[in-house]
Amino acid sequence: MMTDRKEIFAKISDTTHTDEYFLPLPKGYQKGKTKYVIVMGTVMSGLGKGIFSSCLAKLLQDKGLKVAPIKLEGYLNFDSGTLNPFRHGEVFVLDDGMETDMDLGTYERMLDQNLSRANFATSGQIYSSVLHKERHGDYLGRDVQMIPHVTGEVKLKLRQLAMLSKADVVFVEIGGTVGDLENAFYIEAIRELAYEEGPCSACFVALTYILEPRSLGEQKSKAAQLGIKQLMHMGIQPDIIVCRAENPVSEKARQKMSVFGNVPFERVVSMHDSASIYSIPGILRDCKLDFEVIRMLKIEDRINLGHERKEWGRWCDFTEKIGRENRSATIGITGKYTSVRDSYASVLNALEHAGIHLGCKIHLKWIQTTGLTDKNVQEHLKDVDAVVVPGSFGISEIEGKIACVRYARQKAIPFLGLCLGFQAAVIEFAQTVCGLKEAGSTEMDPQCPTPVINLLSDKKIEGSEGDLRLGGRNVEIKPKTTAWELFGKAESVRMRFRYRYDVDPNYIETLEKAGMVFSGKAPNQPVMQILEIPEHPFFVATQAHPEQTSRPLRPHPMFCGLINAAIKKKG
Repeated sequence: MMTDRKEIFAKISDTTHTDEYFLPLPKGYQKGKTKYVIVMGTVMSGLGKGIFSSCLAKLLQDKGLKVAPIKLEGYLNFDSGTLNPFRHGEVFVLDDGMETDMDLGTYERMLDQNLSRANFATSGQIYSSVLHKERHGDYLGRDVQMIPHVTGEVKLKLRQLAMLSKADVVFVEIGGTVGDLENAFYIEAIRELAYEEGPCSACFVALTYILEPRSLGEQKSKAAQLGIKQLMHMGIQPDIIVCRAENPVSEKARQKMSVFGNVPFERVVSMHDSASIYSIPGILRDCKLDFEVIRMLKIEDRINLGHERKEWGRWCDFTEKIGRENRSATIGITGKYTSVRDSYASVLNALEHAGIHLGCKIHLKWIQTTGLTDKNVQEHLKDVDAVVVPGSFGISEIEGKIACVRYARQKAIPFLGLCLGFQAAVIEFAQTVCGLKEAGSTEMDPQCPTPVINLLSDKKIEGSEGDLRLGGRNVEIKPKTTAWELFGKAESVRMRFRYRYDVDPNYIETLEKAGMVFSGKAPNQPVMQILEIPEHPFFVATQAHPEQTSRPLRPHPMFCGLINAAIKKKG
């Protein structure tokens, strides 16, 4: 009888339709070379699995290890592009154009990596791939099943990422909560993966929540215990339990989680609420969780402590500035998703990065643009030091955004427009300064008589004909402009986009003669991507999403420019 794991794996790894088991493997894949850290949630969603995973990954990265994150989502959408921000937070766009969950933004910021579609998967993608293979005849008459075909596709995705990234450790975040039907096949897949890869190849982390009812005045761990039990019923024994809570988790609660979860006490850690997510790597480092993972995966020989000292020093220089700002500024964020802060997660992070870098405490004022008009805009913006008009889709708020732009321009309030904020700035300027009273966008009014923002149909223009321009694009910067100065006098910069409507080339000359400067454009195309008004203290807008490429140690120049202008305005 064949019982040895290596023999079993060798037997099934190269088989297809002739065997009962089906296990596709990337060509050249070496079992056990790449290690896996799998993070799952119990009790409830929204606990910060992505934050924890990215912080732990950073600690390993600082030690010289190559890390690669991946988010596995349970929903059937092919990507996150059509998800409502009210329900799911912002759509984060990768450089290759993949529209993803906001957790990918957390990974990019914390690890300072540009990720790709290899770092993101949905159930829709997995099923689509399986069905495509079935139609192509890859299974050769086999009945296609959840096991082994769907689970095999998940394992293939993870192993492909391991080979593509050449990672020492792949961090796998499973979206949702243990017990959800939609992510059950992911959990089964990683259980199989851990077995196939062999001992010391996988580390399972269960992120749970410790309740603290105010009426009782003590922390309760029973719900967390039951969540861990449910995970164990699915064949997963957690190696680490991370306890989310409002306050530091008591030793008593941690002891209970240790006993009932079969996890050593030192691997049951508290991840309580923190003033900044950027302090969490320090919390995890203090409880030596990074070295616990390294020992479990037996990769001590791969780490570089000299590299860690250098990188951790740079990180501490950054985090030590948090809370020590010696000045402040109030920034108005104007949009229609203001009731859900996650809808503007990248904008908030970009403002925080710039504020910390400049020693300025950022106070946010949320301004709902739906229903905002020229008559009431002053009462909402009169006490702000700068205004950000971010992007969105739909017609319900465009007039409110235009009113905000007009007020900021006329009252010399520092202004930064993003995506739709850029388009609103063009429309407002055309209406007020150029005298084009009926200027507008064909997105909002297909019969607009003066479509300064239009869906371009010229096939010479890349991405026209209604398709979204997605992902990274090079932008040519006009010398001697504010943008040119912000970007360190660079002739070209890389920016990320997610939009469909452009400035109509027929109106560019009119806008420029009236004083608007288009300081950034697509190479060799009449596609305007950055604008500014020179006589204004700071009036800059871009069709791009610069907030999505801001990093803690490398704040985006546009946000630094805005905060600097706000500081000067405040005096």
